[in-house]
Amino acid sequence: MPTEEWEFTITTEAGREHRWDWAGLLSLPLQRFTTDLHCVTKWSKLGTVWEGVSLDDLFAEVESTADYALTHSYGGYITNLPLDDLLEGQAWIAVRYDDADLAPEHGGPARLLVPHLYLWKSAKWVRGIQLLHDDEPGFWESAGYHNYGDPWREHRYWGD
Repeated sequence: MPTEEWEFTITTEAGREHRWDWAGLLSLPLQRFTTDLHCVTKWSKLGTVWEGVSLDDLFAEVESTADYALTHSYGGYITNLPLDDLLEGQAWIAVRYDDADLAPEHGGPARLLVPHLYLWKSAKWVRGIQLLHDDEPGFWESAGYHNYGDPWREHRYWGD
């Protein structure tokens, strides 16, 4: 997706929308960080280097009483997360990986990155977050993956 067509929206449970185009996203502070990634298929990649906008900055002016978030991607993919897992320095809209613009195969131009959870929670080609009072399962969660996805507890599938 060309960056001039990219747009990101946070929609509150009350229906209020907060929008950023590509220039608006990049006008926010970019953070550079190093983190480990874990995939449900039992591989990990240690010490990956990213740049992105903290969700704390995107949520700075969003008023909400929601407890959950449903992340939406271009192409229709969705994944659910507790809102608490997106805030306090735990999640970013990543735009660069390994000192280069984020490639399409890695979710570029922008992807959600929530490295403390399994990678399926870090939606590629992200376009928005919908805030909810009640949890709704996303694509993989509806197909039997664990609702939370903590790699340290090996939350791979329902029942884990």
